[in-house]
Amino acid sequence: MGEVIVSQVITKRDKRTFIYLPSKIHRHNPSWLPPIYSDEWLLFDEKNNKSYRYADTILFLAYREGKAVGRIMGIINNRYNEIHNERNGRFCFMESYEDQEVVHALISKVEEWARERGMVKLVGPLGFSDKDPQGFQIEGFEHRKFIVCPTNDRYMPEMIEREGYSKEEDLVNYLAKVPREMPEVYQKILSRVSQNNGYRVVEFNSKREFKNYIVPVLELMNQTFSEIYGFVPLEDNEKKEMASRYMMILNPKFVKAVEAPDGVVGFAIGIPDISEAIRKSGGKLFPLGIIRVLIALRTSKKLLMLLGGVRKDYRNKGLDVLMAVKMLQAAMDYRMEQIDLHLILEKNTRMRAECERIGGQVIKRFRIFQKSLVN
Repeated sequence: MGEVIVSQVITKRDKRTFIYLPSKIHRHNPSWLPPIYSDEWLLFDEKNNKSYRYADTILFLAYREGKAVGRIMGIINNRYNEIHNERNGRFCFMESYEDQEVVHALISKVEEWARERGMVKLVGPLGFSDKDPQGFQIEGFEHRKFIVCPTNDRYMPEMIEREGYSKEEDLVNYLAKVPREMPEVYQKILSRVSQNNGYRVVEFNSKREFKNYIVPVLELMNQTFSEIYGFVPLEDNEKKEMASRYMMILNPKFVKAVEAPDGVVGFAIGIPDISEAIRKSGGKLFPLGIIRVLIALRTSKKLLMLLGGVRKDYRNKGLDVLMAVKMLQAAMDYRMEQIDLHLILEKNTRMRAECERIGGQVIKRFRIFQKSLVN
């Protein structure tokens, strides 16, 4: 076999190779889920993706005998490092054939790049923030993959461990069944919490109704996610960008907010699982992919919970339970069968308790790795 050569992504042709390489690596894996490629082009667009304004980045491709065989991105999130007083680099969007030499060549390049910029540790997979797919899946490969989660094969975490990496954080994925009738215990909780007149649950019938709540909800997300590993507060232009990205696939029935006299204090957002539509469309929305997605939004039997949080001074008042019950009722109305609650930090005991309250069981585990760059 020829020597592995690692080159920086410079041209648009290089970037195309970088974006579409995973589809070649996984072409014989029927369970692999491609990304939405229009989103990928935006993600790696330095001019239009606002995240590049506060991060240093680099893309590498690995070649063997002229054939692309692996890729990796390096990120130094300057805003996160400043907020948390860290000097950590990140690696992410790493893909490779099952070839230790390729993995070694790629990760070594990012280590060298980060070390030259004064970083003392490399963590990953971790993108610009926790809103990007994070970690390598390490358990639960028998379960189907879905959007917004890592899609790696079993060998990737094993190969990164051989490069001297160990656990930084673990995240878990819960799966819960949707009951046919609301359990009595939930009805009692709903009745008790709803009697408090200091706040109200806001539910939506149209996207137009929800538009006025987008900015308050994302600002609340900035506040409630501040202690979550990997989260970077969104600036106003990033809030608009995130809202526009998800607005097409949002069903307002799966958006819940809690309003108090001093504003929005809680929110929960879910989307019907459109993963199978994306798989059948090969990650391309046009010409037929968008039709499959729209059909899946109406017919999917699984609800993916995207975001949720309660303002600190309103916690332990039952608002998270209240929204969970309302979300469960919406899933029942749509005859859904499962609720997927994913990428919850292993040590987030409060959130995990809520997942288990509705009967959720851990089906997958993901790991963010770390390695010291100081000899």
